[in-house]
Amino acid sequence: MPISKTDILDVLSGIAVPEGGTLISRDMVRAISIDGDAVRFVIEAPSPEAARALASVRDAAEAAVAGLPGVRSASVALTAHGPSAPAAKAPNLKVGRHPTPQAGPQAVSGVDRIIAIGSGKGGVGKSTVASNLAVALAREGRRVGLLDADIYGPSQPRMMGVSKRPASPDGKTILPLQAHGVTVMSIGLMVDPDTAVVWRGPMLMGALQQMLGQVAWGELDILLIDMPPGTGDVQLTLCQKTQLTGAIVVSTPQDVALLDARRALDMFKRLETPVLGLIENMSHFVCPNCGHTSHIFGHGGVRAEAEKLDLPFLGALPLELDVRLAGDGGVPVAAADGPLAAPYQALAKRLVEGGMA
Repeated sequence: MPISKTDILDVLSGIAVPEGGTLISRDMVRAISIDGDAVRFVIEAPSPEAARALASVRDAAEAAVAGLPGVRSASVALTAHGPSAPAAKAPNLKVGRHPTPQAGPQAVSGVDRIIAIGSGKGGVGKSTVASNLAVALAREGRRVGLLDADIYGPSQPRMMGVSKRPASPDGKTILPLQAHGVTVMSIGLMVDPDTAVVWRGPMLMGALQQMLGQVAWGELDILLIDMPPGTGDVQLTLCQKTQLTGAIVVSTPQDVALLDARRALDMFKRLETPVLGLIENMSHFVCPNCGHTSHIFGHGGVRAEAEKLDLPFLGALPLELDVRLAGDGGVPVAAADGPLAAPYQALAKRLVEGGMA
């Protein structure tokens, strides 16, 4: 007999949580997905701190579901609904200053390739793509760094599940954090998360220069840079002052997003930065109840644009609730095997096989 959601809920109703009650009585189970004999679901805690304390509960839930008749494998992700508790104060290192003069584009010490992940507009899932691609490349055996260069809206600390302030042993060198096999750095780790960054262009350029030049990245095969949306100061500084391998542009297939993506492509062309390919994000949505595929934002627009411009089309990524939940919980879906991770794994393989990563 095929496994049902009722069977899963019944067995999870016996899994107790430290605060009292069970996973079901506390309403902590989300996004149950049954794919043949494989089961995936999410345990949503009230805060990141609570989620970290639920590792044993997650293991028990995974084992209980895996033991049900008809289940071959069970995969459980921990996520959190609320914000993290206030972190410790930042190290004694001033970030955000006027840039120092430099002669032409500079390499980043120890880094083989640098790829910018850009988009013409916000809301197309660029940061989600960047975090999952970084994790997928790390699972391919690459030494990967991820720099969150979205100064005004840094999101990688949340998506990668890091909140500790980077250390600075000498007041000059910044020691990045590690998560899911990836070396991570973001301006969001250096400032109060509730404080707006109100900087003019020179301060932005100086901060970017610091995060590239003062961070102890170590030896990396590839550094992915999650760019802010648009065509502003950060993009200009990065392309003119850093030796980039190239850029990847992310867009949804809808016409409005493609209009802005074309502007981003034109910017990279003007700045003589090679475009390594285009990614169509939120390409389709599969209803978890009936299995119907909907193209909410249209379909195929990015592929058509890539063909028109004679640029590589790197892949189409679906719109999935579990991808959002995983990002909010600090564990990108690419960190585990499964149907949601497969498109990012395929994207990483394509970059590796193409010599881009």
